[in-house]
Parts: sequence; C-alpha cells; structure tokens
Amino acid sequence: MKPTFRRPLATSIAAALALALLAPAANAQQDPTATTRTKTMREQRAERMAELGKGKEDAKQAEDKPAAYPNATRTQPDAKSSGKMIKNLQGLQELFEKQDMAGVIARAEEIVAMPSANAYDKSFAYSLAANAAADQDDQAKAAEYFRKAVDANGLDNDSHYTTMFNLAVIQFGLEKYAEALATVDRFLAESKSEKPEHQAFRAGILANLERHDEAAAIYKDLIAKNPNDKRILMNAVAALQNADKQDQANALLEDAYKRGMLTESRELRALYIGYMNASRWDDTQKVIDAGVSKGVLQPGPDLARDYQILAQNAYADDKIPLAIELYGKAAPMAADGEAYLNLAKVLEYSGKKAEAKAAAQKALDKGIKKPEEAKGILSR
Repeated sequence: MKPTFRRPLATSIAAALALALLAPAANAQQDPTATTRTKTMREQRAERMAELGKGKEDAKQAEDKPAAYPNATRTQPDAKSSGKMIKNLQGLQELFEKQDMAGVIARAEEIVAMPSANAYDKSFAYSLAANAAADQDDQAKAAEYFRKAVDANGLDNDSHYTTMFNLAVIQFGLEKYAEALATVDRFLAESKSEKPEHQAFRAGILANLERHDEAAAIYKDLIAKNPNDKRILMNAVAALQNADKQDQANALLEDAYKRGMLTESRELRALYIGYMNASRWDDTQKVIDAGVSKGVLQPGPDLARDYQILAQNAYADDKIPLAIELYGKAAPMAADGEAYLNLAKVLEYSGKKAEAKAAAQKALDKGIKKPEEAKGILSR
C-alpha cells in the first residue's frame, strides 16, 4: 500500500510574481536615465542664463532639443520670467543645486507670493519645491507642489506635461490610485503621448484599482508593439494572471523563454509555476532543471518546495524512480526534514530499506513534525 503524503496545491503565479511596475522617479536628479522626467538642472540653468544673455551655447542646445510632446493640444505659453524675477529664480535654483531643500521650499513660497511673479515664475518655483519635497521624502507635499505647478500653467509644454506626469507618479506612490488615474488620463488626453512607458503606467494604476481586464488589454497591446521589453512583458503576465487568464499569461512567458528573455530566477519561477498550475509537470521539471544547470535557480527552501511538488505528482502517477530522484534533490536544500521523511517512505515502499533508514535518520537530524514516523522506519 502506498504511503500517504500531503499534496500542497501549486502556488498561484499571482503569489509568486508581484506586479513588476516601477513608477518613474519624480526627481530627475535621482534617476538620470528615466525617460519621463522633469528637465535637468543643466537645461533649466541654460534657460535662465539665456534670459540674462549668457550661456548661449547651452541655451541653443536646450532650444534645439526635439519637443517631447509634439502633438500636445495645449497652446504653449510664452514661458519666460519677468525681468524683476530672474534673480529670484536664479537664487532659488542655486539653493536647489546646493541641495538646501528646506531653503528651496521656503524661498519658493516667498517667490510665488510676490506681486510681480507671473505664471511662469510660479510654475517654476512650485516645480522646484515639489522636487525638494520629494527629495525630503515628503511625498504629500511634493504632490501638492506639483499640482500647483500645473495649475499655475506657466511652463513650456515639455515641462508642463512632465510635471503633470510626475504628479501622477507621486499620487500612485501615495496609493491614491483614483487620483493618479484622473491625472494620467488628463496627461494622455492633452499631451497625446503614445510612449510605451506612459501607457504602461496607466495600466499599472488600473491593476492597482483591480481593473485587471483593462490593465491586461493595455499590456497585451504594448507587448505586441514592444516584444523585447521585459518589464512590459512581466507586467502583462501579472495583469493577465490577476484577470484569471492563466493560459494567456503562460503563452507570453513560454514565448519569452524560447527567445531567451527569462534570465532571472523570479522570471523562470513565474514560468514553471504557471506550468504547475496547468499540471504541465514535465515542462515544469525541464525548466527547473535547466535553470539549476545554468545557475539561474539557486538551491534553497523555495526550490526544495517546488521539487517536492514535482516529486508528489510523480509519486501520484506511479513514477516511483522519478519521485525518489526529485525528493533526493529537494531534501538537502529543504528548511526541515520533511522531504527526507517522504523520501524515506518512498524508498521503503520500493523495498530499499537501508536507503530508507538513512533518509529517515536525516529527517530526524533536520527536524520533522512527526518524528515517530521516521523512528518507525528505523525500527523496521
């Protein structure tokens, strides 16, 4: 008679794979590689110096840069500071460059209250105050200042819409998902941006609002247009899985695996957990074994648990030698001795008493919930 084993359900891919969306940083100085960001301080300095008749070369480079939002519906204002305010903004910028963030916020508040401050002065001051607040990890204050910078409506289109997008990012970070969605919807409607990162961000907000079908539809469209973007791929997988579209999620992962895109342990695990949920045990083992041989999957309790699931299913299918092999792989890396105990039971069932006793002793050495079971094998 076969021994009875507990057979845990395969872990859902949703538990194994958290949504991979990473929101862009609000502070461009902390993330110079971000594709969506506020203007760099170099670009802002060039604009200020141009107003003073200095730094013409840097100013020309800033002016020659292609528009980030060429299809924007907004009529771009004449984004310039009034003559009396140039030195105030220049001083504010210098405080920011010195990383005197408290000073930036205080000075910005003074500047926007000045009777001579125009829309541009206010928007610029508020945008620097927002970045300073974000640098101080006061995200609520950063959101307030980004909103005021947008409402003042004084920046050029590129700065105006990156500021608006940064507001949505901060709202997302504060878990104000409904507000973030409203902001990013306005951003997309007005800027007419078709950049993948903007669409992906909207999908991420929808996912956090548990509107998984809508999120999945956006991600599927994005991955069709950007098949080699792994971040979008993993977000698409998470959204599809949360929308209970496991087969579609598995298909995306399987295609990516065949194209060599899955190079991290969590990515391989997402694939083989999907196979487990679909009862594709042979495919599961092939992916795990390949991952181990390439060093992508490292020994540890998680991998031990997955090998045990494979072993239990092999045993249920009466594939006893395979079950022994898989329990043998799981046992040394498991956190406790339960895998060794199951190995001992299968070995005893196979008539390999000496090997069964050796495994039972190792189970006792590592610790098990029911030591009497191992002792029973040792006594027989």
